[in-house]
Amino acid sequence: MIKIIECVPNFSEGNDEAVLNSITAAITSVDGITLLDVDPGKDTNRTVVTFVGDPDNVIEAAFQAIKTASQLIDMTKHKGTHPRMGATDVCPLIPIKNTTMEECIEYSKILAKKVAKELNIPVYLYENSATKNDRVNLSNIRSGEFEGMCDKIKDKKWKPDYGPVLMPNNAGVTAIGAREFLLAYNINLNTCDKKLASHIALNIREAGRAKRDKNGKIIRDKNGVIVKVLGSLKSTKAVGWYLEEYGIAQVSMNLINYNITSLHDAFEEVRKEANSIGLRVTGSEIVGLVPLEPLIIAGNYYLKKQKSSLAISEKNIVQFAIRSLGLSEISRFNPNKKIINYMLESDKENLVNLSINDFADEVSSSSPAPGGGSVSALSGSLGAALMSMVSNLTYNKKGYETNNQLVSDIGVSAQGLKKDLLILIDKDTEAFDGIMLAFRLPKKTKNEQKDRDKAILAATKNAIDVPLLIMKKSSELLYLMNDLIKYGNKNSLSDGAVSIELLMTSIRGAYYNVKINLKDIQDSKYIKSITKEADLILNKASNCYKKLLRIINKEL
Repeated sequence: MIKIIECVPNFSEGNDEAVLNSITAAITSVDGITLLDVDPGKDTNRTVVTFVGDPDNVIEAAFQAIKTASQLIDMTKHKGTHPRMGATDVCPLIPIKNTTMEECIEYSKILAKKVAKELNIPVYLYENSATKNDRVNLSNIRSGEFEGMCDKIKDKKWKPDYGPVLMPNNAGVTAIGAREFLLAYNINLNTCDKKLASHIALNIREAGRAKRDKNGKIIRDKNGVIVKVLGSLKSTKAVGWYLEEYGIAQVSMNLINYNITSLHDAFEEVRKEANSIGLRVTGSEIVGLVPLEPLIIAGNYYLKKQKSSLAISEKNIVQFAIRSLGLSEISRFNPNKKIINYMLESDKENLVNLSINDFADEVSSSSPAPGGGSVSALSGSLGAALMSMVSNLTYNKKGYETNNQLVSDIGVSAQGLKKDLLILIDKDTEAFDGIMLAFRLPKKTKNEQKDRDKAILAATKNAIDVPLLIMKKSSELLYLMNDLIKYGNKNSLSDGAVSIELLMTSIRGAYYNVKINLKDIQDSKYIKSITKEADLILNKASNCYKKLLRIINKEL
């Protein structure tokens, strides 16, 4: 099981390409590391780097990057609009695949100890790794910035978690910790006035602003602590700044949990605040990488707001989010280079990424895979695509408005199942390859023969599970056609009919693949169970198929 974690170190340099190239070269010098993104900021004089890999490799790559930065970045000469306290200002670790937050906390401690011991850099643990409540929030640790750290670090309260209780060199201090995926999100304003951007930031950030009396004096409680008026957005940090490079002020935010405050929540709240003081939001930008999910959430939000159908492809939903949030105003937002899901998949040579012509050629070759199982999955995905088309041709059309929600729900379900079936195109071929690999295992000794037999059995069962899943997915789609044929646009009946034929072909084709692989299984109980399940799916689907054809032929 491959473990993947992400590391997103922030370096206090955004202008010197030679320095940045040296840091990224140190990262990529470690085997098994994939460098996903390098996002420098001229005015912030800061660069966000994103890379992923196996935890041990990520820790080594992060260490080498921190080491290089400490040698090349002199914090006594650093100036920039972004708060900072070290050459490597912050270095978070994020669980991505087959890893937990608890594991990332341990990885962060391993890295922190190594940095402190070998580089003599003071290190604070923050976020989920924090040892004290007042160190969870990075801004508390960084308060006073580099210039104030010489004195702050001597305070017992702010003794580093690791490393010296002084700043022995000009590399400053580093914060290392484990956290969830954070969205660094900036919203552009049609003003050059930093104060106006800061005014909005104070109103929206969760920490809020100091409460004042009618004379403008800050109000304190009986213990002398400043009373705060909390901001409107939960799990949000925000500041206002001016970007000389683009001649605009921005509200710069960290969205700590996009399930609590989403991209569109932040965008709309800033837009409301801006409008109230005569400003206008002109666009926004995401710094570094972003998961796919928050963009899908944003795209669906704006589609609903415009009363548009949600039954469109993932690609189109993402593009709708990009346009709605103005993500390409400062620089083009390229989904393939900004969305981490796509970045992690970009190096794969999947069948699903082939052109129609190349896929057909691949199937027609002498290789037994891709074969009938992959083609069955493709057939089902095309049937799903046609279902979504019928849904979209029905949604908001005159005479069909009363069924908007129903056809939209069907279309959305079809899009999801389409995606599942596209994945199964490759899964079926991978299952066949798995059988071939198992047969190539050594068998010279009894133990080797035993291990080989187990591997062959496991691979064969996987080659049965995949087409069985294709049958189930395509059957789900076929049953959804009942309502779509009944309530969908009558001018699209022929498209619905083609969809039904494709789905039934998918189910039958996958059924044959289940049956042929069962021939290599000796377990009669297993054979009986799988045969019963496959026969049931096929029989139910066949009855539904006949019923749908009768309805269509009657209508036509």
